[in-house]
Amino acid sequence: MFNHMVEETEEVDRVFHALSNRTRRGMLRRLTRGECPVGELARPTDMSFAAASKHVQVLEKAGMVNRRVEGRQHICSLRPEPLKEASEWLSFYEKFWSDNLDRLASVLEADMAKEKEDQ
Repeated sequence: MFNHMVEETEEVDRVFHALSNRTRRGMLRRLTRGECPVGELARPTDMSFAAASKHVQVLEKAGMVNRRVEGRQHICSLRPEPLKEASEWLSFYEKFWSDNLDRLASVLEADMAKEKEDQ
């Protein structure tokens, strides 16, 4: 069980590392419209194929992108499953903050009601 938890944590770490870069987030956004060559992923940022390829490698390592070679082109496609894992991880904290904000709202409402009574 412990090894599974370590492996799962490492996977989520790779996803968040990949998402930490604006260029890679842009590449993922582009891939939501369908597969495309690495060169096309590089075009909006005016970077070299080599630089774009390094970003794609990070996305591949995180499991979010598949790359296949057709002739001289490297075609990428989106694999959204790791994004779901990251979303599930974040949802725990969303619930945490939502619950805390709800409690804060209750306290503030009670204080406001008490102030009205005292007036």
